[in-house]
Formats: sequence, C-alpha cells, structure tokens
Amino acid sequence: MTSAPEPRKYPELRIGAGQDCHRLEAGYPLILGGVTIEFELGLVGHSDADVLLHAITDALLGAAGLGDIGEMFPNTDDRWKGADSGDLLQAAFAEVEQAGWQIVNLDCTISAERPKLASYKPQIRKSVAELLDLEEQQVNIKAKTGERVGPVGRQEAMTADAVVLLTRSH
Repeated sequence: MTSAPEPRKYPELRIGAGQDCHRLEAGYPLILGGVTIEFELGLVGHSDADVLLHAITDALLGAAGLGDIGEMFPNTDDRWKGADSGDLLQAAFAEVEQAGWQIVNLDCTISAERPKLASYKPQIRKSVAELLDLEEQQVNIKAKTGERVGPVGRQEAMTADAVVLLTRSH
C-alpha cells in the first residue's frame, strides 16, 4: 500500500510589483506618497492620483494574489472619485493582512522630471511607513528623472514603481 503524497509546500515569501502613471496638468494638486508638494502641475486621476501609493497598492495586492487596484477601487465607481489614496492603500493592506501576510520591506521609485524630489524623499518615506504601520527602515524611496525623454521627461506625466516582499504572519 502506498501512502498519499505529501501536500506541496509553498514558500512563505511573496514578491509583488506595482506600477502606475498619471498625466500632469495645471490646476491639480501634486500628492506623492501622501505628501502634498507645491508645484505648478499636479496629477490627474479619478482619485487624488497619488501615483506612488497606487503603485504600492498594486504591489501589495499582487504579492498576496488579491488582484489589483482597479478591481478593488474601479474608476467607474463614483465612491472613489477624489478619494484619498492613503485610505485606499490602507483598505487594500487590511485585505492583505487578513489573507495572512505582512510586509518585510518595500522599495519604490518615483519618476518625475520636475520638481526635484530629493528633499521630499524623507517625508515621503515617513508618510508611507506610517500609512502601513512600518518602521521607516522597511521603506525605501528613490527618485529618478526622465532625462528629458518620453512623457516623464517632457513633464507630461509621472510614474512610480514599487516592489514589496511579504511573509506569512504566523
């Protein structure tokens, strides 16, 4: 008599990647990582268009296998019009935690020709860490320019990328 095969063991780590892009226009606020930045152009979107928090939200949902930000908060639903992206991120993170996952670390890149973001990075890092109840050392924020190439370089848009590592929360 043969015994039943052992159930397959999966790693207790998951990596998720998120990316977002919003166009820039005058008359809109510029909010990055929950921080309002004084600038003549702002990001356009159904919510507050915080490109960084949207990328982080997608990274978290993807790592946990819970879909994406557009599924959870569709831009066809007026409930999310003008929504604070920090609230959306926290709601998505609550789902990730309920699924049994916690954040090990988060690495993010914001691409913007202007304004220069170096002086804002510590404040953005602190804001993201607070939104996710993390230590600041678990969050990294990088800023890049478009080198005057493409929509970012022509100041038509900003993009953000985020990579997150999750582990099982036993």
